[in-house]
Amino acid sequence: MQISQQLSHAACSQPFSHLGPIHNKDSLIIRVWRPDAKSITLTWPSAASINDVVLTLNTKTGVFEGEAPTIAEKYVYTVVVSVSAVGQRGNDQGEANLGVNTYRYIDPYQFQEQAYHAVHYIDAAPENLYHQAGAQLVCTDKENMSATRFCVYAPNATAVSVIGDFNQWDGRLHPMQKTSLGFWVLIIPAVGEGERYKYQIKDAQGFELPHKADPVGFSAEQYPSHASKIFDHSRYTWQDSEWMAARKADKYHQPMSIYEVHLGSWKKPENNSEQRYLTYKELGEQLIPYVKDMGYTHIELLPVSEFPFDGSWGYQPVGMFSPTSRFGDPDDFKQFVDRCHQAGVGVIIDWVPAHFPEDGHGLARFDGSHVYEYEDPRKGWHPDWNSCIYDFGKQTVRQFLVANALFWLDKFHIDGLRVDAVASMLYLDYSRNEGEWIPNVDGGNENYEAISLLRWMNEEVYKHYPDAMTIAEESTSFPKVSRPVFDGGLGFGFKWNMGWMHDSLHYISKDPAYRHYHHGDITFSMVYAFDENFVLPISHDEVVHGKGSLIGKMPGDEWQQAANLRCYAGFMYGHPGKKLSFMGNEIGQSREWNHDSGLDWHLLQYEKHKGIQALYKALNRLYASTPALHELDHEHQGFQWIDHGNAEQSIVSFVRYSRDKQQQVYVVSNFTPVPRTHFRLGVKQNSRLRLALNTDSQLFWGSDYATIEHVSSEPVAWNDCKESVEITLPPLATLFYVTE
Repeated sequence: MQISQQLSHAACSQPFSHLGPIHNKDSLIIRVWRPDAKSITLTWPSAASINDVVLTLNTKTGVFEGEAPTIAEKYVYTVVVSVSAVGQRGNDQGEANLGVNTYRYIDPYQFQEQAYHAVHYIDAAPENLYHQAGAQLVCTDKENMSATRFCVYAPNATAVSVIGDFNQWDGRLHPMQKTSLGFWVLIIPAVGEGERYKYQIKDAQGFELPHKADPVGFSAEQYPSHASKIFDHSRYTWQDSEWMAARKADKYHQPMSIYEVHLGSWKKPENNSEQRYLTYKELGEQLIPYVKDMGYTHIELLPVSEFPFDGSWGYQPVGMFSPTSRFGDPDDFKQFVDRCHQAGVGVIIDWVPAHFPEDGHGLARFDGSHVYEYEDPRKGWHPDWNSCIYDFGKQTVRQFLVANALFWLDKFHIDGLRVDAVASMLYLDYSRNEGEWIPNVDGGNENYEAISLLRWMNEEVYKHYPDAMTIAEESTSFPKVSRPVFDGGLGFGFKWNMGWMHDSLHYISKDPAYRHYHHGDITFSMVYAFDENFVLPISHDEVVHGKGSLIGKMPGDEWQQAANLRCYAGFMYGHPGKKLSFMGNEIGQSREWNHDSGLDWHLLQYEKHKGIQALYKALNRLYASTPALHELDHEHQGFQWIDHGNAEQSIVSFVRYSRDKQQQVYVVSNFTPVPRTHFRLGVKQNSRLRLALNTDSQLFWGSDYATIEHVSSEPVAWNDCKESVEITLPPLATLFYVTE
């Protein structure tokens, strides 16, 4: 195909070989292709003292060309185009109208060397990907002009063009140059922040694909365009230096109580006739003060990476480098994080490297081939979510994912990444039947490539951001998930304790009359409680898809349901491990979570729900202010059973220790509606105890059954202890007694 045909069909892969300045002995041959041009003239700045050059149309190629002195390549030339029809073109891509049928622009093809330059650094380190690829705002090496450098990976494409508002989405006008590394590059002057763009790609057979959003795009539009937008990440000025310095504290010995939030349904605007979401700014004004008042230390956000389908809650991401524009632009999200930090609240985001959707504008078959996903559907297709799976063995994909993890910590000061669906990555046979998966080289079911990727990601995160954290949602007994890579682990900082969540919810949902048959469900977690650095999660997954709300899982009448919830929450805060609870749990929301509507905040007009909310606030404050309840969350020295075998009465009791052993907290949970008077509890030493919290208090809509506020131990042996105390246990209640 001749060059004129390649250009006119948007099928040119080497435009730098045919367009722009080309050396020819003692002069330059400059070529320009414009399908709408009647004539073209090149001009230089007056300081260059170079005469204008009128280009001649080469009828064989359809390209205009002319000759200029070699000195001309030191300066930026302007292309002045006269069109064949009046008003055929408007003012775009920075092109200036000189008359009704004339416009001018800076030729992108005179910046060949600078465009190539970016690609050489991409492989050096994973973070270089988001510094070099995508749409980067740059200045030209000649005359320091503002421009945008576009760089996209499409190794098996035959042609790639940048399209956008700046060229009327015409794929013929800005063909990109293919490099030996599979990246396509082009610098376009006078195209700046806010401009919408996509890539027009032709596959290996030359067929045009659906227009693709930028895989490394920093901002994006919603349906129907799903266009990427050029964004300047250097503009925002952070005000969180105090927080960033303080977060270097050892997280394992600090309190961590996490409020899990879906931004689109935490709360809806008042009089929401437009059916819109709260913006990042509005969330900053309303959500942050609420979280601070409730005593949570961190917010965990369901995925904020751009995603096309609301019903996926963000777990089907497409724009991995762009916070969703549903709530505002990237600077608005930065401000939200900044305000969290200034309020003393950390921000964790859900990060989803396990799968991605096959939407036409996304990563699936990006250049017509499997650039990002495994080619074989037995590895590359997720049966649970009907989505693609990244090829964890491909170095370019590995770099893409690791770079993305670093990007959120870098550009948005995120404090932690909670990695979704880790189990689905670790096992080749995850949710697959016999014959639907491919064993590894050793014949087993472990995905060595995914394991290697997760280890590399964690190593890079903790190398660059040692004061940040990673958290794994991993639902199996895979060993050493939250142990260092050098110790044979996956390298995560923390792991969700899905076993505790499953067993304890199974137990608490039983009628109290039958709980003694299931006593092991509430005690078994301590067998493995210190094998990992656990977070205890009652997450969004437990209050959706027909599972009902948290309070809806509780048996009994209205009072007993609330009492069971309060008792369970107290047990959770006494149990070793950091805490996580999904929004709505803290107000005893009655209906299960619906992503299309806000939480039922009107319930707080009722004493029951106000009481539950008050309890969560009190638990957060007790947990944070009491060293024995958080300092040794991950060390066996911080916990000791008093009595785990009292199945007949469905009572468990244990003691938590501070790091220096000076403080002890005795936690007793009565999981029946039967009050227990004269209940004897063994204590580890002669001591005086103060009742720090009673979940049955009238402050929490409890029965306020008479309890003992202060008690001193007696030399009466009990529960294998030399000392003991006699207390009263209210019905369906958890008590916290602290040594004085």
